[in-house]
Amino acid sequence: MKERGPDPREVERIVDLALREDVGSGDITSGSVFGEDEVLSAAVRVKERGVICGLGVAGAVFRKMDGECEWEEMTRDGLATAPGDVVARVTGNARGVLSAERSALNILQRMSGISTLTSLFVEAVRGTGARILDTRKTVPGFRALAKYAVAAGGGRNHRKGLYDGVLIKDNHVKAAGGVAVAVGKAREKTAGMFDIEVETGTMDEVREAVSAGADVIMLDNMSVEEMTEAVRFVDGRALVEASGGVNLATAREIALAGVDFISVGMLTHSAPSLDISFDVLD
Repeated sequence: MKERGPDPREVERIVDLALREDVGSGDITSGSVFGEDEVLSAAVRVKERGVICGLGVAGAVFRKMDGECEWEEMTRDGLATAPGDVVARVTGNARGVLSAERSALNILQRMSGISTLTSLFVEAVRGTGARILDTRKTVPGFRALAKYAVAAGGGRNHRKGLYDGVLIKDNHVKAAGGVAVAVGKAREKTAGMFDIEVETGTMDEVREAVSAGADVIMLDNMSVEEMTEAVRFVDGRALVEASGGVNLATAREIALAGVDFISVGMLTHSAPSLDISFDVLD
């Protein structure tokens, strides 16, 4: 199933920012080496195994620099790739194409790195019933593309931002005077518009969250034994999310504790970029 692409307005904003940052007033090197009408073709080639993501955004970068360039995608976002695979080709004005190269690759490599890492986590918990979630730990300005990449890798998006969901964290609890107070106030103010999720760090807080009627209970930095106990206590009265201390080595054990979701910050803040090259064709 093809993932729905990111908001075109967000793509345009990020592309404009990337090119303004890199090209600025003009690419001195390409402008001095090539004439105005020279044309070249190049292949975008993956150099390691992964899950490709961001082809449409990369194409938008090239089209921004050369509105008449030809951008051909050989695969689609969310599909696995192997070393040597050509995922796209571009033909266009030499100055425009080479000016766009670095920005296009930066975005494509970053998004593909996120989708690749997400796919590894999804595979690690396969068959357990747990779903992999992203977080708000994203590079400022890049969130829309990062979350799209998580979805392309088989993960699920958590909140887009503070504006589209209620997640009562430990500092909210402390400032409000307790889990029950915070949940009650949130429930009253949102009037059923959002599910209420609350972060808990102890079994006492889990019990309080269940009693307060939380819809989702986050188990923050608990041991697997504690998570197993919490899941048994909740007993389906709320969804349960595990968070903190999650990596590829621990993900399956956490999933087997019976949680519904596992949120993984490293998907978007620590994913290594996928190695992708841009090769001019003879």
